[in-house]
Amino acid sequence: MEFGKLFELVIAASLINNFVFTRFLGLCIFFGVSRKMETAVGMSITFTAVMVVSAALSWVVYNFVMIENSMFQGSPDLTFLKIIIFIGIVAAFVQSADTIMKKISPTLYYKLGVYLALITTNCIILAVPLINAGEHYSFFESIAFGLGSGLGFALALIIMASIREKLEVADVPAPFKGLPISFIIAGLIALAFTGFSGLITL
Repeated sequence: MEFGKLFELVIAASLINNFVFTRFLGLCIFFGVSRKMETAVGMSITFTAVMVVSAALSWVVYNFVMIENSMFQGSPDLTFLKIIIFIGIVAAFVQSADTIMKKISPTLYYKLGVYLALITTNCIILAVPLINAGEHYSFFESIAFGLGSGLGFALALIIMASIREKLEVADVPAPFKGLPISFIIAGLIALAFTGFSGLITL
């Protein structure tokens, strides 16, 4: 039963409640990185890793530091600081990922450019630990939700990158070239993703 719940969370976060196509979050990185498949795949892996690890670390800090501290008599309630603390956790991990990627894959590092730094304050990355805290998910549920959210973002990036690469050689009318046609395509994909609603009843 526990595995079934975790599987439902992954499917729901990646398909039914996809952050890009149903919640419309993270569009800055989505449109900026989805021009080429190489950068889309690189960002997908990095984004998913950051999301899973930050979800796990945020859960530990929130439950064992912030909530535990507020249970002691006379101790202040620190849960109102969760946004600031979650941003700090994500920033620390992204900085580590930034340094590692610069050493391991300099080419991909320079192709991702400013978008790698934007992961720190990306609304999806911040939304995951906030939703985990709000829904009172367990540790493994938080990881499953983070993984599903990361996979959903990766799916959105890869679908969009594959289409935009083909658009480079397509005969697109001049007024629609560039971002206009990308917005139209994203809207059509979002409509397609509504077909997943009702797939799982949570």
